[in-house]
Amino acid sequence: MLAAHGVEMVLFLAFVAFATWLDLFVLHKDDHEIGLKEAAWTSLIWIMIALLFSGYVYWRYGGEMWMQYIAGYFLEKALSVDNIFVIATIFGFFGIRGGLQHRALAWGVIGAIVMRAVLIVLGVELVHRFNWLLPLFGVFLLVTAWRMVAGGGHEGPLEESKMYKWTAKLFPVYPGFVGNQILTRHEGKNKLTFLGMSIVMVELTDLVFAVDSIPAVMGVSTDFFIILTSNVFAILGLRALYFLLAGIMDRFRYLKIGLSLVLAFIGAKMVALGFGFHLNIGISLGVVLGVIAASVALSLLIPVREKVGND
Repeated sequence: MLAAHGVEMVLFLAFVAFATWLDLFVLHKDDHEIGLKEAAWTSLIWIMIALLFSGYVYWRYGGEMWMQYIAGYFLEKALSVDNIFVIATIFGFFGIRGGLQHRALAWGVIGAIVMRAVLIVLGVELVHRFNWLLPLFGVFLLVTAWRMVAGGGHEGPLEESKMYKWTAKLFPVYPGFVGNQILTRHEGKNKLTFLGMSIVMVELTDLVFAVDSIPAVMGVSTDFFIILTSNVFAILGLRALYFLLAGIMDRFRYLKIGLSLVLAFIGAKMVALGFGFHLNIGISLGVVLGVIAASVALSLLIPVREKVGND
């Protein structure tokens, strides 16, 4: 599986390593605060790079693989928007401000890329070995889609979540900041600073989201190279997308419904494979892009109704 894309994988991972180094240690080494203009341009640049790479996919593998990549990329991009809300909650809880948010996201992205690469390798290998797993993943996505709609928003304050309580018990925490350090020596022990703790929480959050998003992308492609590259390009653009959207997330109130419909569609498509029914990738691409675009458009075009109380 990996050997089939040997040279491509080496070049792709080298690009990811260079881009991450350039972003973290050159362009943002001073931890300056990211403004809206910079975030918009950076987000646009990452989208353009991802689309340029899709041109290589089309040239190298043809139209069907290109559609798989595009569907996987925009699906992962849309799912990451929901992740942004949780990340904003984590940063607010730990008081992560300004440029430190970018540093936390940068290290979080590095960990997310490694973690997702491992999950994708395992997932694709299992699906190739055991075909019955794909319909099973489809059932999981149908349940996830239902929970996304029925469960509503993110429940409860962060300090009451099981994830936070478990993390706080597992890692000793220094109650504050030490510049931009992740670890500090305190009372004879190495402890995570608030910045370090926020990074750990972001990593765990991405792990939870990856459990949903990776099976979803596998619903449009089971090729390791397509799944990994579409995931990684979406993740690399997450930092800029966060600074662009974190303050206006409430405006995208129909996106969760749109994503739940997309997950339900892909889940049903994966279940149908178990009965020998295969849906053309062009139809899948149209549904994924169409539903996401419609949910974003409706969120922006339909005004929020203001509640009128009795005087």
